Parts: sequence; structure tokens; C-alpha cells
Amino acid sequence: MMRSLRARALSGEKLIGALLRMPSEELVEMLAVAEFDFVLIDCEHGPADVVALRQHIALAQVHGLPVIVRVGEGDRGQILRVLDQGAQGILAPHLDTTADAEALVSAAMYPPVGLRGFATYSRAGRFGLVDPSEHRDWWLENTLVLGMIESPGGVADVEGIAAVPRLDGIMVGPADLAASSGPDDRPVPEAIAVVHSALARVGSLRMDIVGTRDAASAAFADGADLVVYNLASSLMAHLRGLAAPER
Repeated sequence: MMRSLRARALSGEKLIGALLRMPSEELVEMLAVAEFDFVLIDCEHGPADVVALRQHIALAQVHGLPVIVRVGEGDRGQILRVLDQGAQGILAPHLDTTADAEALVSAAMYPPVGLRGFATYSRAGRFGLVDPSEHRDWWLENTLVLGMIESPGGVADVEGIAAVPRLDGIMVGPADLAASSGPDDRPVPEAIAVVHSALARVGSLRMDIVGTRDAASAAFADGADLVVYNLASSLMAHLRGLAAPER
């Protein structure tokens, strides 16, 4: 297998991806042809259909495009199935406490690090052709485990969350953070800055979500390690512009 997404990120590469909701196999292929570094498939707000997801992951793998999947909140079973189908990484929403981060790592990682169920007969194990110890060791080393901070409580506990062993990085969810913040909480831009400062101190990977190329460049310049476009938002803005030519 080619060098993993986790290995690339931890070595200091700046990686660009797109958040994509299913079903959109052709867009997966277009992202690969356009030479994106990864695709983030949304099974939190998108349809969590494992059969369709398997097709998307298989197509991405044909093109050498690594897949991260945003799973549903606290869904250990989905994390298991997603990784068994060959996704290289997990992005889990709503890490509000250190315990949430520890539960994520437990669900995503094989023993002795976590409690993920072990099987080599899935896509990830090449249907049983990979030696079990080789399979275990590769996924222990290369599963990319990311979480989202989306609440004032998560912001308050960011140091503890980011320091959980084998949690690789954090993405702030600005929409949920804004929705869950009240008048007594930090303003969202300040809260995001608190999270980003903590990630830099701990040495954790930082993923940002953006809508434009200029915003992606600014995020990388500000210290992001992975940047992901909100493809639905970007496409809608583009389509709205196309729908309004001079007439």
C-alpha cells in the first residue's frame, strides 16, 4: 500500500481535501483526477449507507485517493464498519470531553491501543489475504483518528482532548460551535483561536474547513495541516454564479 495519509500528515505535508456527501461517486473520481490529497465522506449529515460508502471507498482506492469518513456521533459500530471497508481515517463529531476522545480512540484502534473488533476478511484485510499480524500492525500505525470540537464545553477541555494518546488531530465545527454558544460564552472566532493555540502547543494535527481557495491558502498559512473544502457550499456558490449571467 502507498504511504498512508496519516504518515504524510505527521511528516509535515500540507494536505487538501473535500467534504463530500453521498451519493456522488463521480465527484469522488473527479476529486482524484483533480489531484486532491483525500476525500472526506460525510456520514453524519449525509446518508450513512454502508453499501454506498463501500462503493465510494473502492472507487477512491482505484485512483489512489485516501478516504476519511465523518461518522455519526458516538457510533462505535459505524466506525468499525467504515474502517473494515478500507477508509484510512475517521472524523468523529462532538468531542466535548476527554472521555469522548478516549472513547473515539477505543472504537477506532485495534488492541492493545483500543477495542476495535478484529477481522482480516474485510476489504481492509484484502479479504483475508493479509497476514493477521501485518494487518494489525499496519492499521495500528496508519489509522488517522480525528475528532471535532463543536461546543463551548469542548473548547474548555481542548487541552485534555488534544492530549489523549493516539488522537491525531482536531477540526473545529464552526456552525455547531456557533449554534451551541450563548451570550456568556466566548465569541466563536475567539473560541476557534483558543482551540488552534492549544493544538499547536500539544503538537496535534489541525484540520480546517473552508469554502474558497483563498481561505484554504490562509488556513495553511495560519498553521492548518489538513484543509477541507465544504464542497456543497462551494458548488452552490459556483452554480448560483453560473445561473446569473449578464442577459
